[in-house]
Amino acid sequence: MDANLIIISLGGSLIVPDSNINVTFLKNFRELIIKNLNKKRFFIVAGGGDISRHYQKAAARVVKLASEDIDWLGIHTTHLNAHLLRTIFRGFAHPKVITHYDEKEPIKESVTIAAGWKPGHSTDFDAVMLAKLYKADTVINLTDVDYVYDKDPHKFPNAVALKEISWENFIRTIGNTWNPGDNLPFDPIASQAAQKIGIKVAILNGRNLENLQNFLDNKDFKGTIIS
Repeated sequence: MDANLIIISLGGSLIVPDSNINVTFLKNFRELIIKNLNKKRFFIVAGGGDISRHYQKAAARVVKLASEDIDWLGIHTTHLNAHLLRTIFRGFAHPKVITHYDEKEPIKESVTIAAGWKPGHSTDFDAVMLAKLYKADTVINLTDVDYVYDKDPHKFPNAVALKEISWENFIRTIGNTWNPGDNLPFDPIASQAAQKIGIKVAILNGRNLENLQNFLDNKDFKGTIIS
């Protein structure tokens, strides 16, 4: 395993919250990544987030959508977000956005940007496939929550934050079926793949980049480890 290779599944809601691109986040995220390039290499997989759901909801108001079409709208949104990331990392990043995960390609750059592949799962699954292909043992999932909870904290005020959880218990909590547009801490299909391969996932709140730096430095951090 390559301990210096970091796979980040970057939630689209961090890139484009509420239909407005978060330029401040992108500046700070770029600065953090570049600061760590002397000791780390990064694969960053762009999610679709809220903006993809806007497209999905708009299409659904016009026609009845097939599940596959809902997924494709989300996938192409991730491609746009990924090209935004590749643009701001120009000079550091591999020139091609990775969108296929069935074959390893040679990469010499310190930063590689990736996006959605095909229907049936989210970009979390793509991040797991990158970890498998390039021999990383951990995926960092940057999302908009601090922890995984034992139940939905938006519905249950007494939900308990979990610092560690097994894949078996996590999958039991979220289920094992993927529905396009789902907003879960980690996609069920990706979770099953990570469990099978033996990959660890760290769920961190991407709005707290100091916390991400702590994780990269092996310091105390706020978040959940699924393994």
